[in-house]
Amino acid sequence: MTWTIAPEPFDSPVAAALWRTYYTEVSDRWYLLHQGRRTEPGELERGVAADSGAELAPPGGQLLVARYDGEPAGSAGVRLLDATTGELKRVFLREEMRGKGGAARLVAAAENAARALGARELVLDTRSDLVEARALYTRLGYSETAPYNDNPYAEHWFRKSLDDDQERR
Repeated sequence: MTWTIAPEPFDSPVAAALWRTYYTEVSDRWYLLHQGRRTEPGELERGVAADSGAELAPPGGQLLVARYDGEPAGSAGVRLLDATTGELKRVFLREEMRGKGGAARLVAAAENAARALGARELVLDTRSDLVEARALYTRLGYSETAPYNDNPYAEHWFRKSLDDDQERR
């Protein structure tokens, strides 16, 4: 069983399917925690449509898709916020693909994509209830930092320098 990670157009059918799966999971988790219900279909459609992912396209961004034995398993994206700062977005593995070593590989590939775009550091935001994500970022060398955006759903912000050549995987 092998992992491959490669660039993917943000609007490809594979990317769209992974985005929908990702958005459904994080939206359902939020609504279950805060309102005791899953995302309603209309809310889901509006949320998916509101974020096309166009910022994850070259020249200022890159979307990556991870495949496990050729099957789409997850995604991660990066986009430049300025000439030297990239933002890590949409880090996600389908539930049945978790625990197989793909998450660290996917983040490492995103870090390399960010370096190729000129980024010297990566930032990201996440929520308190996404404890698995927060643990992953900490394990991979990201440190909590002050907020860098006003995302209403963000509760934790992380930063990592990409300058150290030993960080490259």
